[in-house]
Amino acid sequence: MLSYSSYMLAAVTALLVTCNALPKYPGIPGLPGRDDLKGQTRLSGLKGASGSLVGPSVKHLTCPQGPPNSLNIELHKVLVNLKHRLSRLKGVLVLKGKIREVGEKILASNGKKVDFASALASCEDARGTLAAPMNEEENKAILGIVKKYNRYAYLGMKEGEHSGQFKYLNGMPVNYTKWHQNEPNGKRTEKCVEMYTDGSWNDKKCNLRRLTICEF
Repeated sequence: MLSYSSYMLAAVTALLVTCNALPKYPGIPGLPGRDDLKGQTRLSGLKGASGSLVGPSVKHLTCPQGPPNSLNIELHKVLVNLKHRLSRLKGVLVLKGKIREVGEKILASNGKKVDFASALASCEDARGTLAAPMNEEENKAILGIVKKYNRYAYLGMKEGEHSGQFKYLNGMPVNYTKWHQNEPNGKRTEKCVEMYTDGSWNDKKCNLRRLTICEF
């Protein structure tokens, strides 16, 4: 079904993106006459598509009409069916504890313990990033996965240029924190962040093996 919907979307795109116009070109002048003889009749030029050139830009463009109603109806059916199937799949994954939804985010873990770089690479390969809680609700959702595997997990943030100042992986400053007592205390020797099994945070070296939790 995914493959079929991809073809349908490609077909609609092809119909909508083609928009072109050609300028009108004058005919070819006839040959000059000799003495009093009449010159050769001027040849008519090829008629261009609707539109004309004004300076360097095209003044008028003639675009193709949109896809027929039958194609719109068929595409709508494909998308509705796809959405239904994805909703069912998501429900199964939630029921089995494979994923967790929180706000606009979906959290998931492969259950593997790796270093920070490998954890981030796994998430990015799946078109996501390492989970980074931005409020108490998201922190609790990540904690649920941490408790399930009973393992500390890396969070999607690292220490910035100044000691004790942490940033999300997109470079924005961390605006919500849940530091364990007396943390962070690594003083630029512990640039990554892990979540304990009680939901609190600790700064830690990035080469240790921790649970991978991604957000999408």
